Amino acid sequence: MIKLNSAVLLFLFLVASCNTENRKQNILKDINEKSSYNISSQIIDSITINNFLIKNNISDSVKIQVNQFYQKRNYNFAWLNNYGAKQAVFIFNNQLKNYNYNFADSSLNNAKLVLLINALNEDKESFLSQKNNSEQLELQLTTTFFKFAKTVYGGSAKNLQDLEWFIPRQYKNYQSLIDSLIVTTKGEKLNEPLNEYYFRLKIKLIQYRNIEKNGGFPIIRSFKKTLSINSIDSIIIHIKKYLLLTSDLKINDNTTLFTDLLQKSVKNFQRRMGLKESGSIDSLTTIELNKPVAYRINQIMVNMERLRWLPANMEKDFLLINIPEFKLYVFNNTQPVWVTNIVVGKSATQTSIFKGKISQIILNPYWGVPQSIANKELLPHLKQNPNYLETNNMEVLSGNKLINTNNINWNNYESHVPFTFRQKPGKNNALGKIKFLFPNSYDIYLHDTPSKNLFDDTQRAFSHGCIRVSNPKKLVSYLLPDSSNWNMQKITKVLKTDKETTIKLITKIPIYIVYFTSWVDNSGQLNFRNDLYNLDKKLSIEIFGEDK
Repeated sequence: MIKLNSAVLLFLFLVASCNTENRKQNILKDINEKSSYNISSQIIDSITINNFLIKNNISDSVKIQVNQFYQKRNYNFAWLNNYGAKQAVFIFNNQLKNYNYNFADSSLNNAKLVLLINALNEDKESFLSQKNNSEQLELQLTTTFFKFAKTVYGGSAKNLQDLEWFIPRQYKNYQSLIDSLIVTTKGEKLNEPLNEYYFRLKIKLIQYRNIEKNGGFPIIRSFKKTLSINSIDSIIIHIKKYLLLTSDLKINDNTTLFTDLLQKSVKNFQRRMGLKESGSIDSLTTIELNKPVAYRINQIMVNMERLRWLPANMEKDFLLINIPEFKLYVFNNTQPVWVTNIVVGKSATQTSIFKGKISQIILNPYWGVPQSIANKELLPHLKQNPNYLETNNMEVLSGNKLINTNNINWNNYESHVPFTFRQKPGKNNALGKIKFLFPNSYDIYLHDTPSKNLFDDTQRAFSHGCIRVSNPKKLVSYLLPDSSNWNMQKITKVLKTDKETTIKLITKIPIYIVYFTSWVDNSGQLNFRNDLYNLDKKLSIEIFGEDK
């Protein structure tokens, strides 16, 4: 072991101290330089601010934000400093231009702001020498920013329940956002309060805007026959051109021959559209190919609006059901780890869009028949077939008491039955062998089903609103942690019986039931689905003021 004498130790200590002091001085220098860059010696008084807000007819919600912003800054200028305009001015100006182009929305255009920025760029010294110029530019930037933030990050101001969306919006702190923008010096990435799926769609929106700018998609004429490998047809040239534009096809051979490579590209396109992946051009595929680029852009923008309503950061572990996709996703540590097919509500009995928390798993559940189904569907069967209840393993209750139905004449009831019905547990129970509960006011839950064949269809809207799960046992294994008293062996044993058994979850798992007809998946593929409940149409009218 090397021993150091006291003189050497003293020398090392002094060197270390000097280095530490130098580092401190450098840090202080950086802080002072940044502060010098971001702090302005100019003050804007509250009277000037209020006069500006009144003169420019600024909305009350923006007025509150602007006043709050300058109060906490002690009325220091935000966008201008002792050297002129900060980098944030030009970053934000580019954001406005990009928004106008990408969304074809001129509502945030501000002619006064453009004139002021142009005047500043033409002769900075002359512009800044006039206090009124600086004040006008400062306030035009701030008011426009809060308008921009409300539109781009907050979305529609309409009550979302009127748009059939019952997931509460999270509060978004625009004060924090503008604070981070005005201290930007080198174009650092802003922490925008939006979900990552929003930004994925935004990239695709830009791609589709460029396709639109260059003439759009080629028109695929109608034809009766199905095109597949080795088919020869002049229309194949147009199909290849289309799939090249959407990146489904990587190499265009510019021939009329249906090649192996084209078949793979068609399968990828069909997968993105939620169609059967046949690899052939059939009538359903042709319908999707012939939807114009403007229609697809509208789809993207409508779904970007919905993504504005979701939290910027979701929980680490949650379930997500996308109604138009007929899929349930399991997310673990923010990543999708498993997906399964589902059946959702028919158009007449829509599955509601909301957020809940799964709290219980019911093995061998009873099915309590909703009163609407009892009146409309069950009563006609009872009138025609006296043995219907016995055949379907059902029983009747008056309040909480089971009753004997032998003396009931069902023909005495026209449209309303004063009893409740339930189907006893068993393999033919409408809920199957497993039910997942998450308390809600819509009477919706997840469940198994004896009708497994329905999961083979590509369009799976068959239920009365509840959600049928293709592989409920696997979902149970995810929801029950290793620390639980339950394991799959014990669950399987219970499922072999017809005894209703309730399992209360130690940790309640969030579940989002959403409605997206366009999204970018984790492989970077842009997906589209049909507007199952016509909610895209309704939202499009709300956003654009017309049905596009």
